[in-house]
Amino acid sequence: MCRNIKTLFNFEPPASDDEIRAAALQFVRKLSGFNKPSKLNEAAFELAIEQVTEAASALVHSLVTLAPPRNREVEKARQLAASERRFGNG
Repeated sequence: MCRNIKTLFNFEPPASDDEIRAAALQFVRKLSGFNKPSKLNEAAFELAIEQVTEAASALVHSLVTLAPPRNREVEKARQLAASERRFGNG
């Protein structure tokens, strides 16, 4: 799992199209091994981003849960605390 890809489901407010595209971009970068593709691979890279964005959007918008939506600020604080426990404060 790519550590830069964040959970997007069940948040209030819901994940934006930009957040879903950013996750798709990270996924394609991870799979391809390219941060920025060469001109030769640029079309394939962009097509993959679009296809993954569409699939991710369909998934996120079709999932159902009975759990209450998560709060972005609370989740961010949890992630920061976990990072500090893992890596220390510097």
